[in-house]
Amino acid sequence: MKMLASEAAHAIGGRLLGPDVEFDGVSFDSRVTEPHQLFVPIVAERNGHDFIGAAYDAGAALHLTSEADPFRRDHTAIEVADTATALMALAAHGRSRSDAQVVGVTGSVGKTSTKDLIAAACSTTLRTTANERSFNNEQGLPVTILNAPDDVEALVLEMGMRGFGEISALCEVARPSIGVVTAVGHSHTERVGGIEGVARAKRELVEALPKDGTAILNADDGRVAAMVSHTGASVVTYGHAGDVRIADLVLDDRARPHFTIDTPWGSEPVRLAVSGEHMAMNAAAAIAVAGSLGVDLDAAVAGLAGAAISGMRMETIELDSGAIVINDAYNANPTSMAAALDAIVAMKARRRFAVLGLMGELDDPVTGHRDVARRAEALGIELIAVGTDLYGVRAAIDPLDTLSDLGDGDVVLVKASRSAGLERVVTALVTAGA
Repeated sequence: MKMLASEAAHAIGGRLLGPDVEFDGVSFDSRVTEPHQLFVPIVAERNGHDFIGAAYDAGAALHLTSEADPFRRDHTAIEVADTATALMALAAHGRSRSDAQVVGVTGSVGKTSTKDLIAAACSTTLRTTANERSFNNEQGLPVTILNAPDDVEALVLEMGMRGFGEISALCEVARPSIGVVTAVGHSHTERVGGIEGVARAKRELVEALPKDGTAILNADDGRVAAMVSHTGASVVTYGHAGDVRIADLVLDDRARPHFTIDTPWGSEPVRLAVSGEHMAMNAAAAIAVAGSLGVDLDAAVAGLAGAAISGMRMETIELDSGAIVINDAYNANPTSMAAALDAIVAMKARRRFAVLGLMGELDDPVTGHRDVARRAEALGIELIAVGTDLYGVRAAIDPLDTLSDLGDGDVVLVKASRSAGLERVVTALVTAGA
């Protein structure tokens, strides 16, 4: 999104220092700053003002500042009281300039994959932009808005939640006309007092929708379906019941879903390239959004056929030995763990392993981890714990010791909360060739 520095300064109540220049998009990470962007130094664990010089080396046109940094003398800067607050305010201004239809996506599980599938379904017909990876917080969401092309028609924004009021704040900036809630599960329960608190926090998205908007709700999740009473918007439900229905679902030997989708706009067979029965639900949500935006059903289905999802989410890797590694290491909670375990059971295999790490921010971590362990045992999956004893088994010092003889017919799931960093296990397995 192109904008003059003077316009930005006025919109955020900042003071323009230096010549008025045009910028195109924003960045808060100097490592990925592109030429002509506005650099926003965020003050957090590290002070972003320390990286202003690196941003200019990368071609930044100007920067925000809340400190007496030396670069304000020789470059264009906008002085503000708080750079993070200013970034949100600038995104709100950018949103007011756009005619795009904004789709907000939240949920305890599946929101990133659903966001990716919505973008794939809509991009067949509409100029579509979506968050990169999981840019779903008060930094990532405004950056996504401000980096969208000026002619964007559909803006798909994942909205994360770690406490009450966070989704409401994101909605004040993004002003979505369509809101998708995928599920309410045991994610961040420690921060909101349990699963009912999760439901309350997630429904902030549907509460923020305008009366002429549309809430897309998971009919198979009782807590999500109940959100119909908390919105004045129209409602489209999806799932194995609802307005957009999954029928005749089967999985191939890689657990990729094939099914029929029955919708108010017709029926079509759907084949996905991503693994996991739960991906059919995410695809149904995507079709519901596409239909609500006027995308023809056959075009939406065609877009889904080759759709990929963000990395470290049911990412399938075949090793030289013929073994399959499922890299689902981006995040985890008991609900998503259950879905991932079910997915590898659906795959054709002779042996199945689950390399599991800590699930963070649970109100009852012992029960949450033990329930996952019991499910793995019931499904005949060998559990290898890494970095935690909460699963009730001794944590492995090196999981590769157990996985040294992998071959054709073996499937290994690697999954944990992001803080566990279990992608290192995937890297080690790929490097070893196992």
